[in-house]
Amino acid sequence: MGILAFDIGGSAVKYGFWEKERLLGQCAVPLPKDWKNMKKALKDVYEEFRESYDITGVALSAPGLVNEAIGQIQGVSAVPYIHHFPIQQELSELFGVSVTMENDANCAALAEVWQGAAKESENCLFFVIGTGVGGSVIINRKLFKGSNLFGGEFGYMFLNDSASLSDLGSSVKAVKKYNRLTNKAIQGKELFELAEAGDPLAEEIAGQFYRAAATGIYNLLVCFDPGLVILGGGVSANPVVVTRIKQQLSRILLERSVTDMNYSIEACVFGNDANLIGAVYHHITSKEDR
Repeated sequence: MGILAFDIGGSAVKYGFWEKERLLGQCAVPLPKDWKNMKKALKDVYEEFRESYDITGVALSAPGLVNEAIGQIQGVSAVPYIHHFPIQQELSELFGVSVTMENDANCAALAEVWQGAAKESENCLFFVIGTGVGGSVIINRKLFKGSNLFGGEFGYMFLNDSASLSDLGSSVKAVKKYNRLTNKAIQGKELFELAEAGDPLAEEIAGQFYRAAATGIYNLLVCFDPGLVILGGGVSANPVVVTRIKQQLSRILLERSVTDMNYSIEACVFGNDANLIGAVYHHITSKEDR
């Protein structure tokens, strides 16, 4: 017996089956073009797993403001057709088993709280860097989602009069800026490799990114004083990027004379599996709370 988990992303739907404390059969399908095709794709995966496993529930990780109280996904995301209708009820009827759902960044944070970098911590911030900047707030090992489900939407923070943290602290946007100015088509980690090799433009753009990300973390540290910040997103797997952000943060703390704060910054443990594992944990704890 176990839980089938889905993670809806901007280009694909990942899935895996949780049984005996491990994730099995991880795979993905391309993101369907509409909700009708999405339901068919999810049902096909469900039926495939049901041939070999006893599925007791389905756990969903999704973008947007996931509101389980009304069974809908509010806000906006890269998958517009999953918003503003009773999606949880439709999926429960589709599968015939209990369905839970949670925001994707929150799922990743819960995975780290359950068995990852925050498993020994009461409080932490999960800071996700990618196309934009997002994250989660964990207080007393529970998600703090806020009155309007905006808890953890760090990217909305403004760093100057015209630019948000998602504008300036996005590794994806930093790479796009380099490509636009050079007419090249480098990939993510290449920007940071070029910067380390001494490419002047790459150094400048990477430096701006490091400073913006560190400034965002600084603002959160002095607001929440969590003790632990976990970095997520693709850059978290790059030790050079993690080190440079830490260095910039240390400089900012000295500049602002914040010298008495004890904190730790750690890369996330679960990487690409975090959303699935966290969705499972949310499913388990939701059933326990009922």
